[in-house]
Amino acid sequence: MFSEVMHGLVWRTQSDRGRDHTSPDQTLAPTALRIGIIPAGSTDCICFATVGANDPVTSALHIIVGDCQPMDVCSVHHNDTFLRYSVSLLGYGFYGDVLSDSERKRWMGPARYDISGVKTFLSHQYYEGTVSYLPASDALGTPRDRTPCRTGCVVCQYNRPLEEKEENHKMEESDDGGAWRSVRGKFLAINAVSMSCACPRSPQGLSPAAHLADGTTDLILVRKCSRLAFLRHLLRHTSKEDQFDLSFVEVHRVRRFHFTPRFCQSDLALDLEELLLEKEVQEKEVAGSQAKRILGQICREHPACCLTSSCSSCWNCDGEILPHAAIQVRYLPCSSSSSSSS
Repeated sequence: MFSEVMHGLVWRTQSDRGRDHTSPDQTLAPTALRIGIIPAGSTDCICFATVGANDPVTSALHIIVGDCQPMDVCSVHHNDTFLRYSVSLLGYGFYGDVLSDSERKRWMGPARYDISGVKTFLSHQYYEGTVSYLPASDALGTPRDRTPCRTGCVVCQYNRPLEEKEENHKMEESDDGGAWRSVRGKFLAINAVSMSCACPRSPQGLSPAAHLADGTTDLILVRKCSRLAFLRHLLRHTSKEDQFDLSFVEVHRVRRFHFTPRFCQSDLALDLEELLLEKEVQEKEVAGSQAKRILGQICREHPACCLTSSCSSCWNCDGEILPHAAIQVRYLPCSSSSSSSS
């Protein structure tokens, strides 16, 4: 419910201020209204990350005394089409597949998340793509400094000034793309979190050092690995161990990022046609068992030729499914007038 209210409030504010929703480079105008949260959801991660508990009485008392907490908002686009605003999690791969599968099991209630999670883990599906990101090189703090965001956070106060951020964006983006970095590979999960995303099941959250109002997000890339290794990564979310201290996991603090899947629907048919032609040529040149070994290698190197594998996952945007895999994301800080009280 919070996500829908926040999305409508931010959208209406931008419309009233004459801001262009379709432009990924458009700066968001702060809202004049606050949103009070009484936790009653499945994870309550926003309330847990801002208050430290998901107790309704505690949240009601914070609202009564007028406590407020600024929060960053990100805009998600596909080409020049605006998709959605987000304040907590953007998850592709594992978390996207869990949400997609659980939506077909809503009749099961909260248990659907556990069942879908086990099913997705056992399927062990990975996705190829390219992640391009703009590092927050001028920001104070790193995702691995283990410094949590608290009231009067020094990191948020240092990184939050809007005027300074606009100058930094212009300076970095005018560098002919030199500040951007790209990572290409096979990923089990791609997660972007603008808060710790802590909850009762994961007290430390997906990124314990993520900050609520510093204009950045922690981009977590989980590369293809064994089931046992991925299970170790997931279990570390429930303990105090460093979930980033694994060879197949990397984390970056960024201001913007783009994702492009390896096999898109538009070029999937072309890729299949090329693979079939290559297969015919190899069958003519090589006979018997040697041909079978070569074709097996082609299928391993080109997952799109396997009819049972998916060419792309979907994005989990604050518990909502996005219709496109290729997205552009920009994170922006909001002033204290655009805040969440809980």
